[in-house]
Amino acid sequence: MSASPKRFRIAFSFTGEKRDFVAQVAALLAARFGEDVILYDKYHSAEFSRSDLAFYLPDLYEKESDLVVAVFCPDYESKEWCGLEWNAIYGLLKARKVGEVMLTRFGRVDGRGLRGLAGYTDLDDLTPQAAAGEILERLALNEGLPKDYYTKAAGQGAARPAPAIPHNLPRLPFFFGRDVDLQKIAAALAADARGWGALIDGPGGIGKTALAIRAAELVPAGRFRRIVFLSAKERELTADGQRALGTFVLPTCFEMLNAIARELGQPELAKSTEAERPEAVLRALREQDVLLVLDNLETLTAPDRDQLFAFLNRLPRGTSALVTSRRRADAGAVSIRLDRLDWEAARQLIAELGSQFTRLAQATDADRRALYDETGGNPLLIRWVAGQLGLGRYRTVAAALGLLRSPEAVNHPLEFVFGDLLDTFSPPETQVLAALTHFTQPIATRHIAELAGLNEEAALGALADLSSRALVLPDLEEQCFAIVPLVADFLRRKRPEAVAETGDRLEKRAYALIVENGYRKFERFPVLDAAWPWLASALPLFLAGPNPRLQTVCTALRFFLEFTGRWDEWLSLGRQTEGKAVATGDHQNAGWCAFHAGWVHYLRQQPAEVLACASRAAGHWERAKAGNRERGFALRLHGVALQLKQDYPGAITAYRGALALHRTSAIESVDVATALNSLAGAQRLSGDLDAAEGNYREGLRVARAVGDAEAVALCTGNLAGLALTRENWAVAEVLAREALTLSMNVGRQELIGRDCRRLAKSLARQGKATEGLSHAQRAVEIYTRLGSPDLLDALETLRECGG
Repeated sequence: MSASPKRFRIAFSFTGEKRDFVAQVAALLAARFGEDVILYDKYHSAEFSRSDLAFYLPDLYEKESDLVVAVFCPDYESKEWCGLEWNAIYGLLKARKVGEVMLTRFGRVDGRGLRGLAGYTDLDDLTPQAAAGEILERLALNEGLPKDYYTKAAGQGAARPAPAIPHNLPRLPFFFGRDVDLQKIAAALAADARGWGALIDGPGGIGKTALAIRAAELVPAGRFRRIVFLSAKERELTADGQRALGTFVLPTCFEMLNAIARELGQPELAKSTEAERPEAVLRALREQDVLLVLDNLETLTAPDRDQLFAFLNRLPRGTSALVTSRRRADAGAVSIRLDRLDWEAARQLIAELGSQFTRLAQATDADRRALYDETGGNPLLIRWVAGQLGLGRYRTVAAALGLLRSPEAVNHPLEFVFGDLLDTFSPPETQVLAALTHFTQPIATRHIAELAGLNEEAALGALADLSSRALVLPDLEEQCFAIVPLVADFLRRKRPEAVAETGDRLEKRAYALIVENGYRKFERFPVLDAAWPWLASALPLFLAGPNPRLQTVCTALRFFLEFTGRWDEWLSLGRQTEGKAVATGDHQNAGWCAFHAGWVHYLRQQPAEVLACASRAAGHWERAKAGNRERGFALRLHGVALQLKQDYPGAITAYRGALALHRTSAIESVDVATALNSLAGAQRLSGDLDAAEGNYREGLRVARAVGDAEAVALCTGNLAGLALTRENWAVAEVLAREALTLSMNVGRQELIGRDCRRLAKSLARQGKATEGLSHAQRAVEIYTRLGSPDLLDALETLRECGG
């Protein structure tokens, strides 16, 4: 450490508005030099409480401190104490002691009296660690030491050590992850590597530039004589949106060649003809081993890009290049397709940003994971959301993320990330992407092709190209594909007509499939089951469409969703459909939606929720002036709630009332059979086993008479359950075997699980536990998948069978 005769190495002047930030910077510097030599009011409150501070400050800064850091922000000039401090600091500048003052700022404000005349270090996009690194470098230069004297031994959080090779690389405040990519680039830049280097591609903001800079920083000393960084970047994303870079742009191949020539100290090469210039620059490169880092080549026109890659393909031995682009290009280099940051690297990035932005630091682990998931692991978008918190525009991560999902947002960040891609999409690629926007899970190529209106071969070709650009994600076999969520959001904003066209095709195809294979066509449910991933994606389209079509879909799916155990989907669809029905005055269908929601709650043994649904159903049907059938179902659902509450007399009364109402329509019907079954169940639980058996058998007779396979299976299984209650194990086994076959024929998973458990228990009680084990295991598997409360009984039976 360089010795100093002064009391303080570094002194700060700042407002309370930026106290948290300065406190973190001061702590980093104090960790290196000690608190006693960092002039920051928390460490030296006595210095700042002197009554004659206004007279004392000039000496404190000029004679007692090596480096004064002024931290300007919009409130700086309005603060009394900052005014006193600035008078002393401005005195140093007027005395030409500029080297002793480091001007930093937030919000691009100017210090009083310096309008446009001073050089500043902008802190808006720096972490406290990076800001500390800048201060340490300035201190080292003031002391006549190498720039990296204090930073080269610092950890990852401080400014990174620059390579030993002369370079013009931009400062990289921090870098996380990408270890595998760095290793690939290192191999591509080795002296014995084939090809001219590495091409890094991927969507905007994914970290291509940062990876190129970090890879250049890690180049071993002696590998190159010089590193030259050039960028064709036209714009950047700030917390306020996109910003053009103006005169810093190199928009053509020949302007980049001219810039290379200038960096090599041979500006006269720019005067050669365009035909001669590439060869002239190549000759200059042959004389010195150079690493070219060429950034954002996607901004060049296609002819310019072709010319530049032709130039790179002729680089002399000893010269290599790192190129970043949002578009893949065939080139004689290693291709690095950059995807999202992994969670661990993103977690470190968010923690780093949290040290700069207080509200992000206060975010919960769930908030941080949501930030990662919603931004697709895109580091630029993560930083942008953090910037919204830092500017105070939003108080929470969730609120800031809402802007990413808002189609009305002005200067939307997704325009920066994906905006230039629209011009590169072929019609098949647009159609494929539009089809994929409707899905959240990977979908098979044949379904994508169908919805995109393409043959499968054309769809697969488009998917392969989109996959190579990291816009769609294939599975391991490359048979199913999913769209990157942010790409889907962007496409909905920019190509709504294409998304609507594929949505219309999806809705029509799904409707036909549901109506053809739904309702009570149990034997055709496997068709719906196989197609469910993309059928489910059509449900939001139905919910947004006309009510009659939605009600048809909901009715057609009712048995399929119950039988296959998709209770969550059934409940969610029912609730939304009920709301749509009420909004359109369709109280008849609203009542049925409420009833089915209540049935899901019954399956989950939630009496309060069942009772609420029964009340809603009755209210809807009363407004619809419905008949006895609907009144009977509302009363039956009320009885279910009472039964769950173990109010068996009340349940029996409700069931008898429902049965009477159903018999006013027909003496024998499916409704009568199921009402008898419900009545028998309450009687069994109340202990009246003879009455229960009588009603179970009557219900079975009626079900057989009307030809309802589900009701036959239900009543047969319940007779098996009654035999178990009576400990008549042999009879229970016979009935349970019969019921299991019947349940499997209709495919209702909940009944299959129940009959498997009954059969396993009857076998175990007869000393045949080994035979019952597989049935007990199946019951546990089904109830686990369904999330059924009956799982506890199934587990007890499994233990009884030795499982």
